[in-house]
Amino acid sequence: MNTIDALNSRYCCRAFKPDPVSKDMVMRILEAATRAPSWANTQPWEIYVATGQVLEQLRQAYLKNLQEEVAGHPDLPRPQSWPLALQKRTEDLMAKRSQLLGIAREDSARRKTMMQANYKFFGAPVVIYLCMDRGLTPWSVFDLGSLSQSIMLAAKDNGLDTAVAVMLVAYPDLIRTHLEIPNDLSIIIGIALGSNDPSNPGNNFRSPRRPLQEVVHLKGFP
Repeated sequence: MNTIDALNSRYCCRAFKPDPVSKDMVMRILEAATRAPSWANTQPWEIYVATGQVLEQLRQAYLKNLQEEVAGHPDLPRPQSWPLALQKRTEDLMAKRSQLLGIAREDSARRKTMMQANYKFFGAPVVIYLCMDRGLTPWSVFDLGSLSQSIMLAAKDNGLDTAVAVMLVAYPDLIRTHLEIPNDLSIIIGIALGSNDPSNPGNNFRSPRRPLQEVVHLKGFP
């Protein structure tokens, strides 16, 4: 698969098959992905990968927090608010996903079930956690973003799908306990990995993109 095909076919998979992903496959993906660029070759990332019983225990701990209505508290704080245009895109996204799944705005039970999928890590057999030293700045977060995209494209090249989601790192205390991550590392983002479940209609959804004329500002071209 060439790079453009991988970019165009990558999407946020929200329902995975339980089929395991081998250690060799994970390492193959990460070996390719860690060619990602970083500031002065600092390579600030530390990568933790959970699967099997470890991941299942973490999944159950997340669901317990959901049941007890424990608020998320990721190491990298979430924005307190979004600019109006960004907020509108988020609202449009949720409306279109709900429409595809046939979930009415007033159907709180089905909306809760949809939310539970996040706490179940979308059923993924593997979750990759990207961490960095707490003393680093947003410049290094940028490097981890580059690594994230590289992981997703390498996974696509190997026939697997991914979901990068802030909910995967909503409870860093639980992640640290189950994955033995030291306190001097910030847990930045999680990437669910596995084979998509084609029977789930949610996997047919593709989020729209802004037109280039709106995004790109060209200067000096003839």
